Amino acid sequence: MAENLVTYCVVHQPRRIKLPAHVIPKGTKPAQMAGYLLDDVMNKRYFDKVAKWCYYPACQMFLDMLDAGYKLGIGFSVSYLWQLERWDKALTALFRKLVAHPNCELVGVEPYHSFAFALDIKLFQKEMKRGKDFAEAFFDKEIRVTDTTEMVMNNEIYYALLQSGYSAGMLDGRKWVLDWREATHLYSYDERELGLFCRHHELSDDVGYRFSNKTWAGYPLKSDTYASNLREAWGDLVFIGWDFETFGEHHNVDTGIFDFMRTLPAQLKKQGVKCLTPSEAVDEFGGAFKPSLPLPEFGTTWAGSGGMEFFLGNASQQAIFRLMHSVLHKARLTGNKTLIDLALWLLQSDNLHLIQWAGRSGSEAEVSAYFTPDEWWDLGPDRILTEQQRVYTNFVRAMDEYV
Repeated sequence: MAENLVTYCVVHQPRRIKLPAHVIPKGTKPAQMAGYLLDDVMNKRYFDKVAKWCYYPACQMFLDMLDAGYKLGIGFSVSYLWQLERWDKALTALFRKLVAHPNCELVGVEPYHSFAFALDIKLFQKEMKRGKDFAEAFFDKEIRVTDTTEMVMNNEIYYALLQSGYSAGMLDGRKWVLDWREATHLYSYDERELGLFCRHHELSDDVGYRFSNKTWAGYPLKSDTYASNLREAWGDLVFIGWDFETFGEHHNVDTGIFDFMRTLPAQLKKQGVKCLTPSEAVDEFGGAFKPSLPLPEFGTTWAGSGGMEFFLGNASQQAIFRLMHSVLHKARLTGNKTLIDLALWLLQSDNLHLIQWAGRSGSEAEVSAYFTPDEWWDLGPDRILTEQQRVYTNFVRAMDEYV
């Protein structure tokens, strides 16, 4: 049975695009184009809302848990840190205090939460280094282990991370990837040095998604039951992955999520479960004889049912994905650093996630619709899709005079 627990949280807020789309007037300087493309007024409103109900109380909750012996790996998108540094100095200090805690490890994340990995693998490597350098400077702490975007992993991403010098990466432990294997080991691919943490899909989602679902057979989930379930998992370690926004945003304070978490460290001790940071787990289980996990060419993700169809499964998503190529290619033709940076912002996976609902129904579509900004729904579903495409085409045309 598993005696070790590794917990990872990712903190991300997208820099949402501005809808309805705005034509960028001829002669607009690159430095002024962001205001036509990105809705930072709306972004600040969402940031402040989530800060109140999630970031402040969850940050303090984890600080108390770390003092009680819990251990945490945490990753931040540069998209989030860009907003954090501009809009909330007190919260910046609180997160720096959390990351500085000896029981907390800083984990790498793709800086803009983008789809760069699907467009240009060398660009992806460059962006991962940029995100790593930025986060390390922001928190004054080293990064050894990395996430990607939406925990996407496949064959070439593994090798890109291996070449970049990380000690371990992450993927979601779906049955179609693991086959007969259990998620409760640190794996490698092709006997390489880069370890692979497999997120325990079921045990992670018991808290991340099902905790407040009153129709779930496991409701209400108590910390003693959860600690017992973690201990009874068969293997070396359980790797849990959550959105940081799980606490107070996805499950509000009235669900009891904060009380559940605060009592978890004591229950883990009762069950004999030892908490490890990701790097501690690599040091303990990442020797030369890690079990092998073949990786598919088709990317895995922790979103939806675990495949890339969550992001590319409808015609509207495929259109935006094609336009992501266009804005990046055109910006590169200009050679202008500001325009290239704006193109990278428009590569955010959120712009695909937020329209997963188009032409679909069911729980995945409901999750996508939940994250779609309330302000957008005033346009109606069809216009959301057309106006989003116009944001990209307007930017492509605005770059004409800079090529």
